[in-house]
Amino acid sequence: MLSVSLLMACGNSYEEQKRISRAEQRRLAKEDSLALKVAVMPTLDCLPVYIMKDYQLYDTAKLDLRLRAFASQMDCDTAIMRNRVEGTVSDLVRANKMMKKGIALRYFSATNSYWQLIANRTARIKQLNQLGDKMVAMTRFSATDYLTDRALDTVKTKARVFRIQINSVNIRLHMLLNNEMDAMWLTEPQATRARLMGHNIIADSRKMNAQLGVFVFRESSIRDARRQQQLKAFTEGYNAACDSINKNGVQAYSELIKKYMKADEKTVKALPKMDFKHVNSPLQSDINKVKDF
Repeated sequence: MLSVSLLMACGNSYEEQKRISRAEQRRLAKEDSLALKVAVMPTLDCLPVYIMKDYQLYDTAKLDLRLRAFASQMDCDTAIMRNRVEGTVSDLVRANKMMKKGIALRYFSATNSYWQLIANRTARIKQLNQLGDKMVAMTRFSATDYLTDRALDTVKTKARVFRIQINSVNIRLHMLLNNEMDAMWLTEPQATRARLMGHNIIADSRKMNAQLGVFVFRESSIRDARRQQQLKAFTEGYNAACDSINKNGVQAYSELIKKYMKADEKTVKALPKMDFKHVNSPLQSDINKVKDF
């Protein structure tokens, strides 16, 4: 009888634990659904968001901010297209592509992203016209794809240039460092690491008069009053983070850059001075440039 009683008690305890566990899962799922979720990458254009999250530069009573870190822009886009996040870092080319698929997006803010086409020093490429029969790493239907077109339109190569889709920004960098790719488009801080290793810059998006970095939110995810309040708090925190970076410099946040972007100390120290602007809409002229791409 004692054994039976003990078994019954254990059974009740197990069922009770399962019931509590299910209730806890439902509670956590509800909290997550109500939170503002933003997809980010290991790139410097996301630094204001990392800062505002780690330093809580926003009203936590109005905003529960949750970051979803991805290795590539394609993964960020998939997350917003499947309603796993409300917002994401992106570029105008990718955003335009998503909108053509019927995803209504709101341009939240332009970012200060720029991309450099960096050639492997072992390939002895000094100029764009030497890219014939070479491999260039980029992401299809993105800023890097668009910039490849723009760059190659200015020169004539002796042979075809092979575009190789490498979506993860850090894998792309490692392929350069391991001499597995002839050239590639990189943004910061990956571009600084490549420059420090002696690889050659042969094109720069800043010289092409195209500011393509952008943060977007999915319209259907931010329509109600509660979401609008969250977006207002997010804007205030984002602007405060930009002010802090501009005042103290990116190196003041070296630990965050190393933590989220896997950059080493030498790379962080060599990062160029960058100006981070408050939330501002992308220029219509930049939007128009990529409409037909």
